[in-house]
Amino acid sequence: MNSTINLYLVLLISLLSGNLLSAQEIISTTENAETAEVEPKAPTTGTTFKVDGVAAVVGEFVILDSDIQQAIESLKQQKVEAEALTECKVLDKLMEDKLYAHHAVVDSITISEDQVRSYTQQQIDYFLNQFGGSEERVLKFYRKEKMSDLQKELLELNRNQELAKAMQQKIVEDVEVTPEEIRDYFKGLERDGLPQFGVELEISKILIEPEVPQAEKQKVIDELNGYRKDIVENGSSFATKAVLWSEDESSRGDGGLIKDVDRKSQFVKEFRDVAFSLEEGEVSKPFETEFGYHIIKVEKIRGQKIDLRHILRIPKVTTAAENEAKDKIEKIKKRIEEGELTFAEAAKEFSDEKETASDGGIMINPVTQDRMFELKNLPPDLYPKVQNLKEGEISIAFNNPTRTGKTRYEIYTVSDRLEEHEADFALDYVKIKEFTLQAKRIKAIEKWQNEKIAETYIKLNGTRKDCEYSSNWLKK
Repeated sequence: MNSTINLYLVLLISLLSGNLLSAQEIISTTENAETAEVEPKAPTTGTTFKVDGVAAVVGEFVILDSDIQQAIESLKQQKVEAEALTECKVLDKLMEDKLYAHHAVVDSITISEDQVRSYTQQQIDYFLNQFGGSEERVLKFYRKEKMSDLQKELLELNRNQELAKAMQQKIVEDVEVTPEEIRDYFKGLERDGLPQFGVELEISKILIEPEVPQAEKQKVIDELNGYRKDIVENGSSFATKAVLWSEDESSRGDGGLIKDVDRKSQFVKEFRDVAFSLEEGEVSKPFETEFGYHIIKVEKIRGQKIDLRHILRIPKVTTAAENEAKDKIEKIKKRIEEGELTFAEAAKEFSDEKETASDGGIMINPVTQDRMFELKNLPPDLYPKVQNLKEGEISIAFNNPTRTGKTRYEIYTVSDRLEEHEADFALDYVKIKEFTLQAKRIKAIEKWQNEKIAETYIKLNGTRKDCEYSSNWLKK
C-alpha cells in the first residue's frame, strides 16, 4: 500500500470537505434491496434512500456516483495532480473515510457539535467570500435551493469527517516510539539519502486586546435579561429570539439549537457548567465566557446528553478602546527596541494571550509540538508578518481580528533562525522523532483497516468492482 499517497489524499479530501457535498444517507434494506444490489445481511435502520447511482456501501454509509464526481471537481479546483483524480482513487479514499466514520459510531465515539457547527459556518463564509458575497451564486454553484439546505448538508458531512478523524486518533493514541526506533529510522534515512530541511524560525508574539468598557458589558447583560424575562414570564419563543438576536452564526439559523451536548463536549468550561446545572425547560441567567455573554435553555435531557438552545451577545469594543490598545502595543514595542526590557519579559508582563505569555511569547508549532516553524509551511496569515524579520527584529503592529471581528493587536519577533540544512540527528531530533512516530502510526492504521474491512459490510456496485484499490475492499 502506498501509505504516504493514501494519507495525503485522506487529509486533502478532509480539508476540502466543504466542497464535497455528498449524500450521507443511512442504508435501508427494507425497500428496493434488489435494485440497489444490497445483500440481505446489510444493516437496517428503516431509513430510505434513492438507490440510483450507488457506487459503494461501507457499513451503514452510502457513497453515490455523484459524490465521487463532486470530490474530483473539488480536488481539481485545488490543482491536485491529475493522476490522483481518477474515480477509482477518489472512491478508494471516500470508502476509507466511511470506514472510519462507521466504526466511530459503532464505538460510540463522541465529537463536538459546537466545533462542527463553527467549522461549517466558516466554510459558508468562505464560499460567500469566493463568490463576492452572493448567496445566489453560491447556491447555483452547489445546486441548492436554499442556504439552509447547503448548511444542513455541510453539517452532516462535517460530522462524519469529525467522526472519521476521531476514529483515526483513537487508533493511534497509544502508539509511541522508543529512542532506539528513532535512531533506526534515522539510519534508514541515511541509507536512502538524508532530506533537506528548509529555513526554520522560532517565533514569539505579544497580543493586546482592547478592553471592553463596563457599560458595554452591562448593556449586553441587560439585553439578555430582557430576552429571558420575556421568555419566562410571557412565554415568548427562545428560538425566535435566537434567530433575531444571537451572534453565534453557527447556531442562529436553527434558533440557537445545539444537540447532543455531553460533559466531554469541547465547549468552554463555563458553558458546560451552566448547561448541566439546568433542568429541562429552564432558562439560565446571563453568564460570561471568552466568546461573550450567553443565556441557555435546556430543550431535552437524554441520559448523559442534552439538547439546548443558546443566545450569544458580544459586547462592542469602542473606537477609543481600540486606539488605546494600539497605542499600548506601540509603546511596548518601543520599550523593547530601546532595551528597557526584553521581548520575553514584555510578553510575560503584558500579553493577553495566556498560552504564549507564560513562555515569554514563544509560539508552539501545532503540527510538530516543537518551537520551530518551517518558513515555507507557515500559515498564510502569519507568513508575511515574519518572513523578512532578522533574528531579534520586531515586526510592526498588526490587527489580527477574531472570527467575530473583534480587534486584536499583535507584534512578532524571530527569536531563533535555522537556515536550510541537511537533516541532523541532534539538531532535528524532534522532527525525526515525529517522522518515526508517523511511520509507526501508518502501520497501525493499515493493520486496523485490514482487520475492520474483513468484519464490515462492504458492497461495490457495477464497474466499481473493477478498480484496483489500495485496500482490500473486494475481500479477495
